[in-house]
Amino acid sequence: MLNKVSSSITTLLDERRAGHSLPAGLYTRDDVFEADVEVFFMNHWIQVGVECDVPEPGDASVIDIGSTSLILLRDDDNQIRVMRNVCRHRGSRLLDAGSSVISKLVCPYHQWTYELSGELSYAPHMGKDFDKSCRSLKPVNFRSIGGLIYVCLSDDPPTDIKRLEEVMEKRLAPYDLRNTKVAHQVDVIEKGNWKLTMENNRECYHCSANHPELCVSFVDLDFGFDPDSLSPEDRNEAEEHFALYAERTRGWEEAGFPSATVEQVRHCETNFRTQRLIISGAGESQTEDATAASSKLLGTMARKDLGDLHLWGHNSWNHVMGDHAVTSTAVPLSADTTLVRTKWLVHKDAVEGVDYDLDKLTHVWVATTEQDSELVARSYAGIQDSAYEPGPYSKFSEGALDDFSSWYVERMRAHGY
Repeated sequence: MLNKVSSSITTLLDERRAGHSLPAGLYTRDDVFEADVEVFFMNHWIQVGVECDVPEPGDASVIDIGSTSLILLRDDDNQIRVMRNVCRHRGSRLLDAGSSVISKLVCPYHQWTYELSGELSYAPHMGKDFDKSCRSLKPVNFRSIGGLIYVCLSDDPPTDIKRLEEVMEKRLAPYDLRNTKVAHQVDVIEKGNWKLTMENNRECYHCSANHPELCVSFVDLDFGFDPDSLSPEDRNEAEEHFALYAERTRGWEEAGFPSATVEQVRHCETNFRTQRLIISGAGESQTEDATAASSKLLGTMARKDLGDLHLWGHNSWNHVMGDHAVTSTAVPLSADTTLVRTKWLVHKDAVEGVDYDLDKLTHVWVATTEQDSELVARSYAGIQDSAYEPGPYSKFSEGALDDFSSWYVERMRAHGY
């Protein structure tokens, strides 16, 4: 039997019309926010970081999701581990937010000490009969997929992440993201619900009017269009473009670079989509002039013409190019605020000022992220207005939003709402 809060959320889910945005309460209400965190950030796989966040043994990084805190670290055997940031004595946080370098995990409260494996090695004044073996730090289910770190906080994580692993390990292998470094990181607090952040990212209906920097390297026709509105000349251009896509995709795949669209976006637990996108103009990278930002290419890459390997999940989006990668994760902070963390990755041996210029590397996505933050805030402000009612998605430009909203409702119902 659902309680009153659950029943109320169920009513909102029932009100959602196919092909339309969600009812206002699903974006604005605190009880929905709490349910979202539980369903989508505690019981589904989420992307939280990259292996190069912790490049050396002893490197640690704290990731907070709601009231949950995680430690991503590299142990003495050079293996990645993820564990709960909670001392097994009386629950104190072991590490503060951010990055640190440690030889052991020492609780600042009572000095309980853990190896980088999570094993409790020292617990003062607990008596000779105290059994340390059952007081190791609690591990977290995680996967490193091509160097991208996914975690699931449930004891029963979704098994369909195997499809994501199968597809992306092969696609990401030539870029060797495990041997990159974080050249730059930007945290932006968006004034809107996390679902608006993800919806905004999943369409480019808004791009030509709002993202001049990004549009240098993105192809306008990829943003979606109404074919009936095109002139004969524009229609011919569109046909030529999609013929080029078919030709490029075929050529890339024949050369050993999987490129075709793969998506798992409805009737599933682990939501993702990937495709290799053509880069416009010079065709090399998402920079101001579409040329490569780093002369030292990633991994085993010897080509700059392999486009943008795009991957999104329900809390992340990634763009991987020959010279660098951009990875972004979204973490809900409250019903009306969302953390967007963006990282720029380059080859681990690339030297700033020698192999790459930091401004050229970051300019496009710094600008785009700031622009998107403003758009999300405007959208959230409007949704709070009593005049808001769910509007229809463009079937030409916003099909991915309908997929996302439909998947959201499916997953909420699967968890009892």
